[in-house]
Amino acid sequence: MRLKKTKSIGVVLSLAFNFLLAYGQDDKKSSEYSPYELLSSYYHNDFKPFKKGSWYVGMGFDFSDQKSLNTKGLLQNVLDGNDLNYSIQLKGGYYTGDYGMVGLNLEMYESEFVGMVFRDPDTLQTNSITRGYSIQPNIRSSVPLTRNERLSFFTMIGVGYGIELTNTRDIKNIDEISKTFSTTHNIGIGISPGVTFFAMENFAFEVQLNVLGYDVKITNTEIDGIEQSKDVRHNVNFNIDILSLDMGLAYYF
Repeated sequence: MRLKKTKSIGVVLSLAFNFLLAYGQDDKKSSEYSPYELLSSYYHNDFKPFKKGSWYVGMGFDFSDQKSLNTKGLLQNVLDGNDLNYSIQLKGGYYTGDYGMVGLNLEMYESEFVGMVFRDPDTLQTNSITRGYSIQPNIRSSVPLTRNERLSFFTMIGVGYGIELTNTRDIKNIDEISKTFSTTHNIGIGISPGVTFFAMENFAFEVQLNVLGYDVKITNTEIDGIEQSKDVRHNVNFNIDILSLDMGLAYYF
């Protein structure tokens, strides 16, 4: 059984389509506009967020808090545990040409698990924490989906490097303690499409989907300061999963 709290993107998508319909009509007189429409009337005229020389600043976030009871897993069963995860991503970019941007993304994330698990044949009290950091230079192109460019589609291609540190402590029979420390280096390239919607002035909502990628993971592990191992993995990912959408906020200036 799992109880999980995560971010929601349904509201953002609903707002995008509602505003698209509302602003699809451009033939209203000035007296017929609402105060908000008067404030943002320039969207119908010279609003060009993706023109050459524009700057882009964005932020993405992810958070989940999961409680598990008697949950079966591939390597272990969680008898009673709590899993807390979050990540923060900062983005920046400069439009070197109309609708074409060179950018840089920075990410920091953390994952922590505390609970009781069963790994045949033992029941363990385990505490694990993972921290990771990554950097990703990228290029991005945007294609407006509406005449006023408030709603647009983009495709981003990025190359990244990340490092991840994991520290795990397992306790068996009250006094038997095992400590595991691992370091993972990750190098990869990926393609990510998405949608940008300007809610007001230069502020925009962004929804992004990681579709295609290739990465190499090199993991060095040390157990109790004695046993050492190394694992190298090559991964090719092609996955369209609506639950993996990333939501963020952006400012264009």
